[in-house]
Amino acid sequence: MNPFRSVGARLSLALAVVVAAALAIVYLALVPSLERRLVDAKLSQLRRAAPSLREQYLNDRFNPDFVSTAAASTNARVVLYRPLSLTPPALQEVDDSMEGRNAADISGDRFALAASVSGHERSGTVERGEERYAEVAVPLTAEGSVLLLSSSLHDTLADVHLVQGRLLGAGLIALAASIALGFGAASVFARRIRRLERAADRIAGGDFTEVVVDEGRDELGELARAFERMRGRLAQLDDARRAFIANASHELRTPLFSLGGFLELLQDEDLDEPTRREFLATMTEQVDRLAKLATDLLDLSRMDAGRLRVEHEPVELGPLAQVLVDEFGAVARAEGHQLEAIVEDDATALADAERALQIGRILVENALRHTPPRTAVRVVVRAPAELAVEDEGPGIPPEQTAQVFERFTRLEGTHASGSGLGLAIARELAGLMGGSIRLESEPGRTVFTLVLPAATRAEQGRVRALA
Repeated sequence: MNPFRSVGARLSLALAVVVAAALAIVYLALVPSLERRLVDAKLSQLRRAAPSLREQYLNDRFNPDFVSTAAASTNARVVLYRPLSLTPPALQEVDDSMEGRNAADISGDRFALAASVSGHERSGTVERGEERYAEVAVPLTAEGSVLLLSSSLHDTLADVHLVQGRLLGAGLIALAASIALGFGAASVFARRIRRLERAADRIAGGDFTEVVVDEGRDELGELARAFERMRGRLAQLDDARRAFIANASHELRTPLFSLGGFLELLQDEDLDEPTRREFLATMTEQVDRLAKLATDLLDLSRMDAGRLRVEHEPVELGPLAQVLVDEFGAVARAEGHQLEAIVEDDATALADAERALQIGRILVENALRHTPPRTAVRVVVRAPAELAVEDEGPGIPPEQTAQVFERFTRLEGTHASGSGLGLAIARELAGLMGGSIRLESEPGRTVFTLVLPAATRAEQGRVRALA
């Protein structure tokens, strides 16, 4: 893996960018403002001193110590100009508080020229050589004489440079700390992410044995717990798949083996006609068993693919209950069961008639198959739109009630026939019709109730009759 594309590098870069941006904002907000305030303070100081110096000059213009006294009182360089020419405007230095220094460095000062020409005070900053100065020029006489106050900003700007240097130093330290913190924090997250990555690879490879553990309370911890729930669910589905394959193989092998045996026996020309008919009847049962298994698997595959469509039309549940009793009447009598239909209320559901009948067949068949002989089984219709199949069998243990609707599973101690798909198909069909299946079970009483949406009065006028 490219280290510069890792989580640590990206997090460190993100922190460094945030810190750098924050420092840049602080720098831009602080340094220029501080510099501007200090320069303005120096200019304000010179402006306040300028009027009093002008008055002093006008009152005692022949004082030879005026310039040096003014420089001492203002802590600035003081230069006295007089006009040399008007066109072009030019000034001549008359006196300079910096005695013995060549005045060429300040001759032609722009603020002094502007004050002489305009007759108004002028101020600002100039750079001479590598140094910056704050200057205030005040006109003295109508003829154009000007007094210039010039103060070096070296000490003032030194404070700004000190703050600037310390801010940059602190910024570099903060950037280094952010990069170290980013790598440190990211390394912790990276280890957790790599554990999740390895867990995902194991799960993708079909290994569901190792538990996914992360004790964190953040998003990664939630993701790890979601992975663990997924692992557990996939493990259950894998176990169910294996069990189903074994059950389906057994269910397929048994009738196929039986059919093969009967075909060999039918090839015997000495079989009498009653025995031949008995063999053919048994073979028909085995073919029906194979057809039912194939139909169940096809229904499940269609539901999983979202290709199974159901109708939503008014269906009277009373006649549907009677159809179920008529269909299973012979089977119930053969096994000694008491099967009856009870219509407690008129009920019309908004459903698919054929799919509702299919669910009813599954529920009645389960009740007849998984209860002892001579057990009473009732198909009960209740308002607003409920079809219940009740039996007086031993009931379903509480610890197994959550499994009865699972695919590919058969409860312990139940009859061995069947693929364990019936109730799973029934529940999903009920859901497609906007309904559900409710289970109530206790020793001596088990009730599976198909609850469907009730049809309105207007919809009840177009009830579909069962074929």
